[in-house]
Amino acid sequence: MMRVSSSPHIHGSLRTDKAMLFVIAALLPSALWGIWAFGIRALAVLLVSIASAVVVEYLLGLVSKEFTIRDWSAIVTGLLVGMNMPPSVPLFIPVIASAFAIAVVKWTFGGLGCNWMNPALAGRVFVFFSFSSEMSAFTLPRVFGVNAVASATPLSAMKTAATAGGIGRSTELLTLPVTDFALSLGDKLGISPYAVDAFFGNVGGCIGEVSSLLLLVGGIFLIATHIITWHIPVFYIGSFAILSWLFGGVPYGLGVFHGEILLPIFSGGLMLGAFFMATDWVTTPTTRNGQIIFAVGCGFFTFLIRYFGSLPEGVSLAIILMNIVSPTIERFVKVKPFGYVKSKKEAKA
Repeated sequence: MMRVSSSPHIHGSLRTDKAMLFVIAALLPSALWGIWAFGIRALAVLLVSIASAVVVEYLLGLVSKEFTIRDWSAIVTGLLVGMNMPPSVPLFIPVIASAFAIAVVKWTFGGLGCNWMNPALAGRVFVFFSFSSEMSAFTLPRVFGVNAVASATPLSAMKTAATAGGIGRSTELLTLPVTDFALSLGDKLGISPYAVDAFFGNVGGCIGEVSSLLLLVGGIFLIATHIITWHIPVFYIGSFAILSWLFGGVPYGLGVFHGEILLPIFSGGLMLGAFFMATDWVTTPTTRNGQIIFAVGCGFFTFLIRYFGSLPEGVSLAIILMNIVSPTIERFVKVKPFGYVKSKKEAKA
């Protein structure tokens, strides 16, 4: 029987299950770092998130008679949900997040390929606004020699300093602990030691977002294997970096061209979002120019929420907002049909 589906039609030999396995492989280094940094509790959060997503996917498959459990997409969703959780979060919260991601965001709209926004992001945002205090409780990684000690993240500390009316570069206003390695390397390179720790993963935060280095390695792997293209990550991070440099100093009373660049890029979920969630095949434009517009929009909204909103982080909301306008981008940014020849009138214009 021939199955007819709506456009766009993209032919390729890469199967969904193989692509999902590549994504899992790319996520594993940062997930394993989160387990090492935050201990067995982080492993429990990840396992509960994945198991919940798989169980809900299986049960809904029984109802609909469409068994998609073998395409690994539920595992990717559960893994991303877990990586977006604080290590100390109560275990019922990732269960709710994964169930919401699979049942409401994915299956309500028809299953894999039909959802209008990234399921993992939707699950994370749903529980963030439902359980704000639990989703905002972070701990220090074990590199500092402590266990389960509450700590602010660099982003939340920067937001607190800005709202308190502090004057000075954002990193100069922070009082977070730093490693001796970060102090030494930061002094040699002339950069903030907080940025060094954030790059290597020695900061508080969600389980899978703290090590920008390993997320970058995973992202490059996905680009090299042609699972994603470089356009969305580069233009997302690049547009955010430019806006942060231009206007990031304004909340600190420094005016334009005095904003931090490295620490905001390496902190929070920017790297995880840029490489692994903003690049979702289903919820992003298919054209190159459309992807660039989408990525710049993500960078703009992330900057706007982080620096001038009430929340210290804005990656999840920024990507969801651009998921909403993705169909509009597709509508107006079109590829010329193969074999198209300009008319005389168009050529003169």
